[in-house]
Amino acid sequence: MHRILVLSCLLWAVNVGVAHADSPSGEGGKAILVTGASTGIGRKITERLAAHEYLVYAGARKDSDLQALGAIKNVRPIRLDVTKPEDIDAAVQAVAQAGRGLYGLVNNAGIYADGPVIDTSPEEFDLLMKVNLYGPYRVTRAFAPLIKASHGRIVNIGSISGIVNETGSGVYQMSKHAIETFAATMAQELAPAGVLVSVVEPGSYKSEIMRNTASRSGTLTQQDVDDWAKLTEPDDVAAAVEMALFDPAPKHRYMVVPNEHQAELTIKAQIEQLVQLNEGQRYTYDRATLIKMLDAALKSARPGVK
Repeated sequence: MHRILVLSCLLWAVNVGVAHADSPSGEGGKAILVTGASTGIGRKITERLAAHEYLVYAGARKDSDLQALGAIKNVRPIRLDVTKPEDIDAAVQAVAQAGRGLYGLVNNAGIYADGPVIDTSPEEFDLLMKVNLYGPYRVTRAFAPLIKASHGRIVNIGSISGIVNETGSGVYQMSKHAIETFAATMAQELAPAGVLVSVVEPGSYKSEIMRNTASRSGTLTQQDVDDWAKLTEPDDVAAAVEMALFDPAPKHRYMVVPNEHQAELTIKAQIEQLVQLNEGQRYTYDRATLIKMLDAALKSARPGVK
């Protein structure tokens, strides 16, 4: 009987994320939930916040990942598959019962799909949308009462792929375009409750997303996986997430890219969309008027970080 009780306690600790007795002190020990925390960007976010003395509920699916996350100081692993309502409900219950509230939610969990949209199987399409789009919706909806109670923050991990269209990853880009609207809408709807919402839009950083795609769908080569593994570590992305969570006046959008080429590509894409919207319609604005609009918008822009 004693062994059964011990085993039950250990399993409970892994599933609900109460693995340590330490009490984080960052910003009063504010608690943050990070989905998809096992690898890549999610892991970097988790490690950074935990190192800065925040309490991090780290969502992951596999036992091995939960165990690894539980070994990090200030981290509470939580079993969380964002496609499973029962996991989300259990996570909400665990966080609520812990009694510390929830200040921040980072919707990071995501997967990638390679290939033309019309060649993507309905099963792969559905899975990607369940993770990348329905996941943030379901998790945000479930945790909204806790976030509202703390007048907290929500950070969604988008991508410059939500702005730039390139051939070969259309389904993934569709999901990230949708996150743009999701984040903007949540910002408007939750503002009256004192909740601030941001979207962080990374460029290409090192992660396991390509390896996972290769093992799941077989659409990528080993060279694709190896090339992705050589990319820059996503430390800057984690820094942007922390800023969005705790800056007194956070931005709504944070573009974080590893090189100037990706920055130029993204900004040019936005300008090209503006030009296309403006051209050949009844209320087309001339260049001088567009520049006035740009100057007005730039008055509230923050200085560069170079």
